[in-house]
Amino acid sequence: MVGVLSNRVDREDVAAGDHIYSWRAAYIYAHHGIYVGDGMVIHFTRAAGHEIGTGTFLDKFLFSSSPSTVDGPPCQKCGHLIKPQGVIMSCLDCFLDGGNLYLFDYAVSPSFFLAKARGGTCTMAPSDAADLVIHRARHLLNNGFGMYSLFKNNCEDFAIYCKTELLVETSYSVGRSGQLASLTAAFSAVASSPLRFLTTSAGGLAIVTSSMYCMGRYVSDMGVRRDVMKVPVERIVEHWVDNVVAQGATQMEAATPGGSSELPKELAQKESVL
Repeated sequence: MVGVLSNRVDREDVAAGDHIYSWRAAYIYAHHGIYVGDGMVIHFTRAAGHEIGTGTFLDKFLFSSSPSTVDGPPCQKCGHLIKPQGVIMSCLDCFLDGGNLYLFDYAVSPSFFLAKARGGTCTMAPSDAADLVIHRARHLLNNGFGMYSLFKNNCEDFAIYCKTELLVETSYSVGRSGQLASLTAAFSAVASSPLRFLTTSAGGLAIVTSSMYCMGRYVSDMGVRRDVMKVPVERIVEHWVDNVVAQGATQMEAATPGGSSELPKELAQKESVL
């Protein structure tokens, strides 16, 4: 288990199957991946130069860690392995892109989790064995991890799934990302909580806000939330297609007079393939 103050580790302290990350853009966000040994990392990216993929001006300085975004000749060690987007494999140097190496921590206690004030560094969920983690990462390297989504399916979501085999069931909630849960909790604590009006003192406001922030992070963690399920990596594509079919049926039922649940033609074709 890494320390409360920092998850930073040396390269010799990292083992195959570890969930690692590196901070980007002055610690605004971190890029996550699975270390698979021999100095190689498997990670998930939206596209070259757009790892975050906000669709706003932020994409101009929130870059991907894909070596294909670096000017000059490709990396001699991993340049030939790089795909334009999706689940890719790169060497550790290209993954870090000049940043420091950090180790994501699993099966932490609730007190330790709350002591790590910034999300995206640890979870209360336990990790599976290293060989299973590597198997999932390599399977997804060959078969993909679906469409990149900042809110539901990003690089941290990918790494957490490889470590735990957990996916979020509900379509309306955010994904597994601790970074996003932390941001959502902070926004809710400051802007949305009616409890902030119960006190007028600066100290009382700080206590209320920090309590709401901690509660928001806690209930969003994969180790305690109820809307998750184990999905074997071999069935992950089928799981996503089933969700698309179910969502399409719900939308059609709501939009069609009389509540008809007839599926659109393209969704019906997807269902028939399975």
